[in-house]
Amino acid sequence: MDGVTSGLNDLNIDQIPVYLLKTKSSPSDTYEEYFDALENGRYKPIFVPVLEHMFRDDALRTLRRAAERFAFAGGSEANDAYLRRATNNPAKKYGGIIFTSQRAVDAFSVVVAKLEPSKLGAFFDQDMPLYVVGMATARGVRALGLACPVVGEETGNGEALAEFILKHQKTLSQEVTQLNGRTLPLLFMVGEQRRDIIPKTLQSDDLPAAEKTPVTELVVYETGEAATFEEEFTKLLQEARLKGVEKQWVVVFSPQGCEAMLNALGWLEEKSGKYSEARKAAIAGSMKSHIATIGPTTRDFLLEEFGYEPDVCAAKPSPEGVGEGITAYESP
Repeated sequence: MDGVTSGLNDLNIDQIPVYLLKTKSSPSDTYEEYFDALENGRYKPIFVPVLEHMFRDDALRTLRRAAERFAFAGGSEANDAYLRRATNNPAKKYGGIIFTSQRAVDAFSVVVAKLEPSKLGAFFDQDMPLYVVGMATARGVRALGLACPVVGEETGNGEALAEFILKHQKTLSQEVTQLNGRTLPLLFMVGEQRRDIIPKTLQSDDLPAAEKTPVTELVVYETGEAATFEEEFTKLLQEARLKGVEKQWVVVFSPQGCEAMLNALGWLEEKSGKYSEARKAAIAGSMKSHIATIGPTTRDFLLEEFGYEPDVCAAKPSPEGVGEGITAYESP
């Protein structure tokens, strides 16, 4: 099972498998760290990637050219008049970069890796903010090794990050945020499926003109359901049954993959495609399976599309939110 980043080989008999239907974040994953430590290792986190992410080569080439032409730098070598003429780039084009997903970080890391290491200090202004949502994204951005400040990790979601950015921009000097009296846009690297809460908030009509922050979106990756997900998840469930697992949890992070998950569990009626309590009971035997969702969007999707209400819906979209929901459910 090449896509599964950690299997059941080292599962202890007293551990409860927690299948995290997501790609493991790099260089570390906060869900793994949290569940490894929860209740003295009672739970065993296992990553089962649901989605395939494909980088857009044209976008990565655009990013590399932008960096090499000092689009992210207004000082150092970028101020040299000769370099301005040579690159046909009079000054920097962006006042910061926004990252809201690990995939965007991964895409940008490909670009940074292709830049001349000795010139990174010239290509990226040390005062240019790199805005991130969540600790995992922050760690990935810091691992790039840029001297830029990484801020916003405490926000947790796009809406909160947008509000943070509006406040943070006011604390920056005009040398960072403006060029020739014009507010520089923030570069927002996204997938082809994304919410527009950040651009809308930063450019809201309710804001004074001087406080609006323009945003330039660049689609750097595309996402689709992994063709091997259902097969890999089915094999994991079979392995768990052979090992005598009595209880397991499945944590779902998005509507994508929900049907394949329920199919693998054997809970859907073949004709209607809806959840069947009778099928669940017949298949379960001595192994009980429970479902937790990262939030209400995925919960509502399961309910509306399949007639299934998950056991837990996290109060917060975080490892702690999921873990607290699971432990509360299991409390007598």
